[in-house]
Amino acid sequence: MRQAVFEARYGPDWNRFEQWLDRDERRRKRAANAALEPAHALADVDVPQAYRRVCQHLALARDRQYSPELVDRLNRLALRGHHLLYGARPGRGAARGVEFLVAGFPRLVRDERAFVIAAACLFFGPVLALIAVLQSYPDFIYYLIDPRQLARFQEMYDPGNRRLGMRDADDNVAMFGFYIFNNVKIGFQTFATGLAFGLGTLFYLVFNGVMIGAVAGYLTGIGYGTPFWSFVSGHSAMELVAIAISGAAGLRLGAAVVAPGARSRKAALVDAARPAVRLMYGAAAMFFIAAFIEAFWSPLTAFPPQTKYAVGAIMWAVVLGWLLLGGRARGA
Repeated sequence: MRQAVFEARYGPDWNRFEQWLDRDERRRKRAANAALEPAHALADVDVPQAYRRVCQHLALARDRQYSPELVDRLNRLALRGHHLLYGARPGRGAARGVEFLVAGFPRLVRDERAFVIAAACLFFGPVLALIAVLQSYPDFIYYLIDPRQLARFQEMYDPGNRRLGMRDADDNVAMFGFYIFNNVKIGFQTFATGLAFGLGTLFYLVFNGVMIGAVAGYLTGIGYGTPFWSFVSGHSAMELVAIAISGAAGLRLGAAVVAPGARSRKAALVDAARPAVRLMYGAAAMFFIAAFIEAFWSPLTAFPPQTKYAVGAIMWAVVLGWLLLGGRARGA
């Protein structure tokens, strides 16, 4: 269907919906000034149905590559309708956030499983490879990490430390803030650099995998494996999986730039950004939880390593179970 015919057929519906939105916004402002709850619908418009039709028309306009002006108009109408129907209401924001984390985010991870699996391979592959290589070729570590940094890691994970992974002068709350900053920095770098045709995401996934694997392999090889693994076991599931998910979001952006298909790169990137940003919402929550565990549980030496390993195994089971099973009942 030509654009002119499309606009002639459905334009009156868009105009009615837009006029209704304008009237509703004016009524809401008057109601807010009067401290009254505004009415939610007018008799002349079926709002949910009108909103669904606008969304359908927006999808058709994008698919048929109609003019940017028409696509932008329909997109604005869809956004205004979405805000009206699903906008924030008192008490709803927190509930929707929890619902997203419990069900929506795991479903999204499974929907984007191709990118998640690719990112996991790029990240966890170097981790496991370096751990294995350094057990047979320990001197290889000096090609990767400066000796002064290695001395710092030895100090942090010395079996005689009162608190693992920290100096005695370090404060748990201060370290909590540091871990949040560090985790967010890693996640954002891995995600945002996907705009560079995905190359930045590829680099940071492999680079972080190599660095983490190198430190783990080195400390294990010199006999510091017990303090190191007992420290990282509790928070590793949340933190490492969040890095992989950040990488998946970056690869999603990179794929849109490299292979936009019949759409323009801008349109493809806009479409890819929606799931990518929502993946980052979930990854940010995981980074926050990981930082809390790392600051307040991981350094403790009051518990035997076996207990901390058990907690770590439970965390891995919880994270994997959540991402694999979360939201399935509701999705069905």
